Amino acid sequence: MHAFPHLAVIDWIALALFIACWSGYAWFSEHSRLAESGLIGTSHRYRLLWAYRMLEREMRVTDSTLIGNLVNSVTFYANTTIYIIAGLVAVLGASDKLIGITADLPFAGEGSRELLEIKLMLVLASFVFAYFKFTWALRQFNLLSILVGAAPLGKSGEPGIDTYAHRLAGANNLAGDDFNRGIRAYYFGLAAAGWMLHPLVLAGLAIGVLIVLYRRDYSSAALAILRDDA
Repeated sequence: MHAFPHLAVIDWIALALFIACWSGYAWFSEHSRLAESGLIGTSHRYRLLWAYRMLEREMRVTDSTLIGNLVNSVTFYANTTIYIIAGLVAVLGASDKLIGITADLPFAGEGSRELLEIKLMLVLASFVFAYFKFTWALRQFNLLSILVGAAPLGKSGEPGIDTYAHRLAGANNLAGDDFNRGIRAYYFGLAAAGWMLHPLVLAGLAIGVLIVLYRRDYSSAALAILRDDA
């Protein structure tokens, strides 16, 4: 808290814009009317279709392999995030040396140890958030594996099949959504690092990340392939 008085007005504006971009896009991509037409909503429909196809198959080795690949991807990101957090904590302990380095960078301006630490804390908080999302997604994918193991055999319309298909797709969606939130935290964590150069760099990178995320979720070639009218 003692570092907050060191923030200038432009720092507060850039920080507010950063938080608005992150939280605003998170809400927009998950809860707005356009969410269903984006990459996340379209993926949800394919996960439900996957659940129905899996319940029709007696041999589910392929499904287990696919879930295993998803688990490996999330595990990779979770492990990588731990190293990033450890590195940031180490940098916090050597903030005095970092002040000398950042002072020579363009647009860095003058700063203090307290100001640098609060900037680093924003980056650290972003990756800590990502770590929690990745580990929770990993646990939910493990729950999905249990649901696959306990899944009955049958086709759509048969007793209990529709309910179980939605249960499978729901668990898959929850895990996938938390994985997406972790990836989003990576993007904004990189944007947060721009604050060490200048508040305007933080604001610019936050807006840039917002544009990149929107283009990938709503106007990318990947979305066009997944859409029914592709």
